[in-house]
Amino acid sequence: MLKIILPTIMLIPTTLLSPKKFLWTNTTTYSLLIATLSLQWLLPSYYPHKNATPWTGIDQISSPLLVLSCWLLPLMIMASQNHLQHEPSARKRVFITALITIQPFILLAFSSTELMLFYISFEATLIPTLILITRWGNQPERLSAGIYLLFYTLISSLPLLVVMLYLHMKIGTLHLTMLKLTHPALNNSWTDLLSSLALLMAFMVKAPLYGLHLWLPKAHVEAPIAGSMLLAALLLKLGGYGIMRVTLLMGPVSNHLHYPFITLALWGALMTSSICLRQTDLKSLIAYSSVSHMGLVIAASMIQTHWAFSGAMILMISHGLTSSMLFCLANTNYERTHSRILVLTRGLQPLLPLMATWWLLANLTNMALPPTTNLMAELTIMIALFNWSTPTILLTGIATLLTASYTLFMLLMTQRGTLPTHITSIQNSTTREHLLMSLHILPMLLLILKPGLISGVLS
Repeated sequence: MLKIILPTIMLIPTTLLSPKKFLWTNTTTYSLLIATLSLQWLLPSYYPHKNATPWTGIDQISSPLLVLSCWLLPLMIMASQNHLQHEPSARKRVFITALITIQPFILLAFSSTELMLFYISFEATLIPTLILITRWGNQPERLSAGIYLLFYTLISSLPLLVVMLYLHMKIGTLHLTMLKLTHPALNNSWTDLLSSLALLMAFMVKAPLYGLHLWLPKAHVEAPIAGSMLLAALLLKLGGYGIMRVTLLMGPVSNHLHYPFITLALWGALMTSSICLRQTDLKSLIAYSSVSHMGLVIAASMIQTHWAFSGAMILMISHGLTSSMLFCLANTNYERTHSRILVLTRGLQPLLPLMATWWLLANLTNMALPPTTNLMAELTIMIALFNWSTPTILLTGIATLLTASYTLFMLLMTQRGTLPTHITSIQNSTTREHLLMSLHILPMLLLILKPGLISGVLS
């Protein structure tokens, strides 16, 4: 664990001391090296908590997410390069430092085996994200987006802290391995029902559950490209990961708790998919699609079967890569046309044919085309839900149909149609952008060959 966290922390002095000319080269190369080194975590291990220092350990639920978070750091740095081109070097350094600061916290959150450490790192990711949104966002509304993000997350996670203190008082430890052995007896009394609810609430807001998702589209639309990638690919996954970790502690949750969450999650997948069909803003469309995908993850992790957990895990990883790639593509369009409105940026295929290929690939993975891991995840989750209760097939089926519809709508609006008259000249796509897209799509294509690495279940 330390051999990844220490180099990541040493990236900060590298950023601050690199000569101006080599700033981007040094940080990108260094973080790519760390990302490559982190791939060793994917190797199958037969221990429940591998290389556990007293407070951190890696098992099959956390290793794919840890690798994903290491993998996305160089991609975020690469994506922000053009956006920060004309800024003074001090601001560039602060920006990259903010991105790097989030990294150790995310790694700690995904690997901590102690609930208090998890809570602290879970909350600490909020501060650099807030700095990114409020300092480098594009529009004046970024301040209100930052306030939404802050208060939604803080208000929902205070009950979590209280319940953790209550559990510690009751059992005397917050260590996950110990808690699994002692099994906190959260049975059906009112106290225990409320504490189970409080445990879940913080993660439901983070993941976002439909109804608690209002901070997400705002934060996404106002954030700079690196902020959007970070939110979509990593911070939402903290929610899903937290639900998986915490539901394991609660024993079979009383059904009173299951129903509202699963209902809201599936209904939310339907509602947000239909909202996507009416969106005019490209970034907002991708943000709402994240809510519908994460709805499936929440529904699956509330059922608490191996099959469902496995599906939720694969969906989190594939959605992380897909939505991050879609945000990068939206950003390349925005940098050229300076608009996110779909009607004003349509018909770009003849002008940027290679970009159109990336758009096609990203959209096909988003709507879960057969060989992709997205399809495997959605099918696994659907089967698990269907086994749990037959009528859910209707909701998941309609949600998949709507997903395909809005994805095709997005593809057709950005790539086809007549070119708007105000676009007279447009800069070509650069090697950096193509490299960025291929680093997103390559892991997805390679994971199709061995999805067992991310399914959380290794033979």
